[in-house]
Amino acid sequence: MEMHDAQDVVLRYMNDFSVQFQKVPGSAILLRYIKSSYQNDPVRSAVELFLFLFAVRYLLSPTYSTQKTNFVKLSEEEIDELVEDWTPEPLVAPLTPFEQAENEKRPVIVGPTGPKSKLSNGRTVTNLASYNFYNFVANETLKEKAIQTLRTYGVGPCGPPGFYGTQDVHMKTEADIAEFLGTRACIVYAQAFSTISSVIPAFSKRGDIIVADDSVNFAIRKGIQISRSTVRWYKHNDMEDLKRVLEKVTKEQAKKPLTRRFIVTEGMFENVGDVVDLPKIIELKLLYKFRLILDETWSFGVLGRQGRGLTEAQNVDPTSVDMIIGSLAGPLCAGGGFCAASDEICEHQRISAAAYTFSAALPAMLATTASETLSLLQTDSAHLSTLRENIRAMRAQLDPRSEWLRCSSAPENPVLLLVLKEELVMRRAWSRDEQDRLLQDVVDEALLNGVLITRLKAMPGSLHAARAGAEWQPTPALKVCVTTGLTRKEVEKAGTVIRHAATKVVTRRK
Repeated sequence: MEMHDAQDVVLRYMNDFSVQFQKVPGSAILLRYIKSSYQNDPVRSAVELFLFLFAVRYLLSPTYSTQKTNFVKLSEEEIDELVEDWTPEPLVAPLTPFEQAENEKRPVIVGPTGPKSKLSNGRTVTNLASYNFYNFVANETLKEKAIQTLRTYGVGPCGPPGFYGTQDVHMKTEADIAEFLGTRACIVYAQAFSTISSVIPAFSKRGDIIVADDSVNFAIRKGIQISRSTVRWYKHNDMEDLKRVLEKVTKEQAKKPLTRRFIVTEGMFENVGDVVDLPKIIELKLLYKFRLILDETWSFGVLGRQGRGLTEAQNVDPTSVDMIIGSLAGPLCAGGGFCAASDEICEHQRISAAAYTFSAALPAMLATTASETLSLLQTDSAHLSTLRENIRAMRAQLDPRSEWLRCSSAPENPVLLLVLKEELVMRRAWSRDEQDRLLQDVVDEALLNGVLITRLKAMPGSLHAARAGAEWQPTPALKVCVTTGLTRKEVEKAGTVIRHAATKVVTRRK
């Protein structure tokens, strides 16, 4: 066959194929689409052709079985031998002898917790080991409101807030907190601990920068760990060191792609007791263009003229803080936590904060209690003034009068952290374990004399948020929680008992 004849045959077949193809319904639309696509965007046509050929090849490729056994077969005897030799690792570290002894002597409260609590051994003691600062536990009005809410809404919503867990009382509590703090919006979580540990990873991801105080609490460290962000630590409450770290980070990131950058700190530190210099931190965050996440778990409801927290106490506009995190437990005697910020920040958390998305909503009874306690703090200033008078009375019996203890807490902090004086520790060359044992002896001695206190516990050692900050541990300390449920004389008497217990234990160690 000559070339001319071959061309005629090919053309005839193509014409026949074209005629038959045009008889197919929708063929004209397909041809028109291909012609216009090729004329307007030939690259897209090439990509679509490639995808079409790939799909055809994939469909025509031979199948294979997923049941093929390409591993070593073991006999029943070998399997049994391997199972017997395998030893699972424990989920938690075994208790030390000191921890075992502490658990055996741990007091158990029977009945409601209050300024005077009854123990399982029948004794009634002065309870300075709970966060019942304003004695709201004994407030009859709050009890009636809680019971009424319980009868109306039930025990709990039994669902996440994003599905069917949000109730009108939750929306009211969010509005009350935002109005109380002076922020544009607020979001309420069901657990206080998981609030900050969910807020941080909701905004800071892998590759972002977090600059954090090296004395932040366990919940913040868990949030930093979950976020997988790059962490830079600065010395506790050292604004010069913070400035140095911010300058270093800014220079390192100057020629790199833009990332989100945060400063994370506490308003009043759980493990030290002092407060942060908020105006200075805001000045630095504006200068170096960082966002500020402020954890006011221990300062909300305590600091300020009406208990609004550190922003009120240090005359700072709350809207200048990007995110304010707080707790509704503790001073407010409710439960859960919150994040107060702009509308955009709060709405973002409703779909990306793990504790909000995957946890059941806060029980309505606790939401109502939080709103009511906020109202009490605003309408009755006697709660705050009485608490601060009792704090001063307790400190007067301990810090200036004790030869062995020093209070590291801020003057308005109702949680007094009493550490052993540095010169005493250095002179006796006591290790951390020896200090813990001595302070536990002080706790036991005070309990024998009718005063229940506790001590600051070390954080778990399995934190690896960053090498520089993972090994930090708080200084061993006694923890004394002041309450308005006691008179001034009762507070002074309890302080005297604690001071004498410390003197007896320390002198016995000579």
